[in-house]
Amino acid sequence: MGTNLKDFQKTKEYLICVDSDGCAMDTMDIKHFRCFGPCMIEEWGLFKWEAPILKRWNEINLYTMTRGVNRFKGLSMMLREINDTYCGIEGIDVLEKWTKESDELSNQALQRAIDADGSISLKKALSWSNKVNESINALSFAEKKPFEGAKEALAYAHAYADIVIVSSANLQAVEEEWELYGLLDHVDLLLAQDTGSKAYCIGELLKKGYEKDKVLMVGDAPGDYDAAKKNSVFYYPILVKKEKISWEELKIKGVEKLLNGDYAGEYQEQKIEAFLNNLN
Repeated sequence: MGTNLKDFQKTKEYLICVDSDGCAMDTMDIKHFRCFGPCMIEEWGLFKWEAPILKRWNEINLYTMTRGVNRFKGLSMMLREINDTYCGIEGIDVLEKWTKESDELSNQALQRAIDADGSISLKKALSWSNKVNESINALSFAEKKPFEGAKEALAYAHAYADIVIVSSANLQAVEEEWELYGLLDHVDLLLAQDTGSKAYCIGELLKKGYEKDKVLMVGDAPGDYDAAKKNSVFYYPILVKKEKISWEELKIKGVEKLLNGDYAGEYQEQKIEAFLNNLN
């Protein structure tokens, strides 16, 4: 299993890309409940409005059509709402501008922006992000397990397709979590936050020689769907609160549809409709 997109070579006719947090790994809720939101409250001193702000943070990042948004985009959205509703956030315009214009939304890219600009909002965003990573690393591995059925489905699919993790999460965290539970045994390449957007990663993978009708993106969030749509490849949703059933169906039916050339049309439309209806 490698982590270098440039060196990766196609070995099978089919390609299945898989998101990590909230898709293969049951880690998304706990990371937002215990890490992302609380670290934001601490970094910006928002304890006075903690309950409503955390509730809104979870709505944005877990239960609506912005589920799975990049951490810095989610932060910018939330801080804008806080600025307009509760208290002023110094430099919010600078942070918003960076999240909209930067080619890469990662700690490393943010540090480069800080070196060039030095805005307090960028510095605090990086401090927050580092605290989030530390907080996530402090979670016990017993609290970061794969969804039931994910490992079995990946093992089955790997016999027929190259498997690539395409995640916007921290590389080290994804690698450690997948390795602990043996999921990396069924993975050929790991692409995380530092590589680029999911759409970019899929686009680069297509250059390795895969035909678009033989590529499937497995995800749980609108960002995963958009990445698939932008590259004209198929999408299979892992439905929030229905993860076990979703993984079982992928193994029993989804992979077979892909291999048989029957994924397009009715089946793809059904999966997209179920996905959209499952989020508020």
